[in-house]
Amino acid sequence: MAPQDKNTPPPLPEPLRVAVADSHTHLDMQEGSVEEALAKAASVGVTTVVQVGCDLAGSRWAAETAAAHEAVHATVALHPNEAPRIVLGDPDGWSRQGAREAGGDAALDTALAGIDELAALPQVRGIGETGLDHFRTGPEGIAAQERSFRAHIEIAKRHGKALVIHDREAHDDVLRILREEGAPERVVFHCYSGDAEMARICAAAGYFMSFAGNVTFKNAQPLRDALAVAPPELVLVETDAPFLTPAPYRGRPNAPYLVPVTLRAMAEVKGMTEDALATAVAANTARAFDY
Repeated sequence: MAPQDKNTPPPLPEPLRVAVADSHTHLDMQEGSVEEALAKAASVGVTTVVQVGCDLAGSRWAAETAAAHEAVHATVALHPNEAPRIVLGDPDGWSRQGAREAGGDAALDTALAGIDELAALPQVRGIGETGLDHFRTGPEGIAAQERSFRAHIEIAKRHGKALVIHDREAHDDVLRILREEGAPERVVFHCYSGDAEMARICAAAGYFMSFAGNVTFKNAQPLRDALAVAPPELVLVETDAPFLTPAPYRGRPNAPYLVPVTLRAMAEVKGMTEDALATAVAANTARAFDY
């Protein structure tokens, strides 16, 4: 049998018996229509998705898409890597917006005002993904990233929305800023990437931990150790699609319909039945995003 083409979508998994939500997806970066993605997901028991904004245009799209589809909730934000691009410019055009001039703090303030406006909409259930990324942003971008993160925390608190955190190689600083600013009532660590020790800290603070397909990767034992100690009432599941496709489909396009693959792997780590974990995850996601 020839190896699967990297662009071939993985097959439909066995449907879940208890419906769950994909707590973090990027439908705007996936092939095909929103309707197709939602139908495919619903056919295997993934009946709700949280569509996440990463820049102003993407956040507007998330809000519009959530308004048009009952199964979709939106979050809005400037991604941690977007903030330095707004302030310092993006000469390489790394993001989807092409090359950009430096706009300084004034441009960041304007963009944040746009996010604040969207945050008031009822279909917008969260502010994110925001946080810190020390992997992709160098030292020169840290100030912009932190300023943006603090502003998003304030927006989430003022509007009573969940805060969805992107934390890449920045655990201590993310936890420190949450302490300094005072965390919103509901905090979700998207694509949780900390270890078991950090999972205990998050649990003590009541933060939700959302696990993605990378929990299935061979080298991800520290993530599985974290999942093992995370309280069942604080665990969510996500795809982060089109990224982080679970094993054995790593490297192929991810989509919300693949949530069951990750959820089954998670149930094994937690020593729970699939139905018990699905029941918990469904309730947790609704609680986290207040829907």
